[in-house]
Amino acid sequence: MPSAFRCFIVMILLVPGSAGAGQLPTGFAYLRDVAPDILQEMRYAGPDNFIGKPVPGYEAAECILQAAVAEALKRVQAGLRPQDLGLKVYDCYRPARATTAFLQWMVRASGPLYARHHPRVDRRRLRSLGYISASSTHSRGLSVDLTLVRVPPPAQSSFDGAANYSSCTANVAERSPDNAMDMGTGFDCFDIMAHSDATLSSEQRQARMLLRWVMLKHGFSAYHREWWHFTFARSRPAAALDFVIRPLGRN
Repeated sequence: MPSAFRCFIVMILLVPGSAGAGQLPTGFAYLRDVAPDILQEMRYAGPDNFIGKPVPGYEAAECILQAAVAEALKRVQAGLRPQDLGLKVYDCYRPARATTAFLQWMVRASGPLYARHHPRVDRRRLRSLGYISASSTHSRGLSVDLTLVRVPPPAQSSFDGAANYSSCTANVAERSPDNAMDMGTGFDCFDIMAHSDATLSSEQRQARMLLRWVMLKHGFSAYHREWWHFTFARSRPAAALDFVIRPLGRN
C-alpha cells in the first residue's frame, strides 16, 4: 500500500465522533422520526452490499441525516403520494470509518470479490472512475442514496448470502431482492449502466427521470454516475463525522 494512502487511512481513523452520549450531533435527526413512511433498507448494515458484510460504523439499520435534509425528503415523499409512489433509502449518513473500509476493500489483494456490483470494472479502479470517494458528503449528513417504490410496497424476498445472484446490470428478476421500481440497474452498481446517459428501456428511463425531477424540485443535486445518489444543495456543509449509527433511542 502506498505511503500516502496509509497516511490517509490513519487520518480518517482518527476523525473523532461528534455525538455525545445518548444524542445525535446538533442539527442531525433520524429519518424515522421525521418521515416514518419512507421505506428504509440500509444496505451497509447487512450483507447485501459490495463488500459482502455489515460495514464498520453501522450498528443499526437506521437513516440519519442533517435535519434539513430529512425535512426535504419528507416533502419529496408528500409530493409522490398522489401517484401512489414513495421513497426507499439505501444509505444516508455514513461514518467516516465506513469510507476507510471501502478504500481498504478496493485495494485488497485477496478476498471475496462480489463482482456482481462491478461486473465490468476492476475494483482497484473504482476510485479513479468516481464510484468510491475518499471524502464523502454522506459523512456530512448531506447525501442520500435512494430510489422509488410503489405504495403499498410489493413483497420482497429475504437476501440469501449463498445465492448466486446475477450482476447488478441483469434483468431485475435476476438481481438480489429489491421491491423498488426497476431503474435499469441495482443499487451500488458501479457500471456505465448506472450513469444518467445510459441506454435504458422507456419504463426504466421514465422512472429515473421522475426520481431525478422530484429530487431536484426539492433542493437536491444529482450525481451523473449514480442514479441513486443525491446531495441536498440548500444545507450548510459540515465536517465529516465518524459517530456510530445506533438504534433509534439508544444513540
